[in-house]
Amino acid sequence: MSRGVPRRFYARDVFCPELMANTVLVGAQWGDEGKGKVIDYLTDRVDVVVRSQGGNNAGHTVVVGDTKYILRLIPSGILRPGKICLIGNGVVVDPISLCEEIAELRGQGVEISSRNLLISDAAHLVFPYHKLIDEQRELAHGRNKIGTTKRGIGPAYGDKIARVGIRLGDLLEPELFRERLESRIQEVNWLLQQYGSKPIDWRELGDQYLATGEQLQDMITNTVLALHRLMDSQKEILFEGAQGTFLDIDHGTYPYVTSSNTTAGGACTGSGVPPNRIDRVVGALKAYTTRVGEGPFPTENQELSDLLHSMGREIAVNTGRKRRCGWFDAVATRFAVMVNGIDEMAVTNLDGLDSLETIKICVAYERDGKKVDSPPTCVRKFKRCTPVYIDVPGWKEPTTSARSYDDLPKNARLYLEKICELAGTKLSLVGVGQKREQTIVVR
Repeated sequence: MSRGVPRRFYARDVFCPELMANTVLVGAQWGDEGKGKVIDYLTDRVDVVVRSQGGNNAGHTVVVGDTKYILRLIPSGILRPGKICLIGNGVVVDPISLCEEIAELRGQGVEISSRNLLISDAAHLVFPYHKLIDEQRELAHGRNKIGTTKRGIGPAYGDKIARVGIRLGDLLEPELFRERLESRIQEVNWLLQQYGSKPIDWRELGDQYLATGEQLQDMITNTVLALHRLMDSQKEILFEGAQGTFLDIDHGTYPYVTSSNTTAGGACTGSGVPPNRIDRVVGALKAYTTRVGEGPFPTENQELSDLLHSMGREIAVNTGRKRRCGWFDAVATRFAVMVNGIDEMAVTNLDGLDSLETIKICVAYERDGKKVDSPPTCVRKFKRCTPVYIDVPGWKEPTTSARSYDDLPKNARLYLEKICELAGTKLSLVGVGQKREQTIVVR
């Protein structure tokens, strides 16, 4: 890529694999949009893949041939030889889970070392006490629970913001780490006592975490400096999003959100790459809508949920929870396009709708007798929104064998074109199955 070419040429031009530049991939719904598949496909055209936010509560599934890979913290680029993967400063890391993930992938024949995986020394650590606090808070909320995965992600980010967190780089300085952990455990044990939980032995926990530090030490580094060196060497970067737009701590359906910035801006703050080095934003979304956990979901439909679940679809990778399913929501998608600056969309799971005779699309909301064209900020108002639908004809034939856009049934193409028109953006990719080859590039 020549830096002499204006950067916006890449962002606004039609999808062109040989002109990838620096790309942010974000989820345009409530997460679980099939980003792992899209990332895996796009990774073939970049040099570096960066994870910039979230924790091991966000899983990506990639199917290569007959092998299924489950990724929780490690970027999907690890599955392609010659790619460099980074876990940025904006991620919260459970080092025990990370070491287990590395061992699982190595057991599947994936090479992982400091040559292809770097982890930020500024990323904050997730501890067992974060998980206990997460669980106890959910129990205390009762019917008003958030619906978290109880992986300790929220409390870990809470420690970060409160400036009492412990970072990955601290594992490389055992005396400093033990000192900080002992200090933090004193307050944590008091809080756990209020919840009726047993206190934590900081010495045993310290030994356990320092052991993971020894396993990971060759990979732990200043990833901000590493990224800028890579960019100066003309390497092209893909920023891998976790969760989705409406789980963003600032722009999502608060408080039913995650604890990090899942929108495109989070790629910059969570990696140390400035906004003027981002060329293009791709939004991943399903041909319908899903969400996990509690919170508003205007287009939720039980019949569609039952259909997809009966097909063995829409079951969360990390938790096994069945996802809530609903029709495509153009109102929410338009907002996601706006707040992320999405240039083009990658639509996944089109094949999930193959058996339907009629498909609904939400084109507006009705709230308190008035038509609404954008999602409200207040979650209470969101819950009062009733979707306004249009019906479009289904295609009633399988799409899984399609390998080009023209191979798709006419009504499937018309459906894709309609949702892109309503969202106000272009179509770049279509997914018609889990496998790597079931990806259609739209010219």
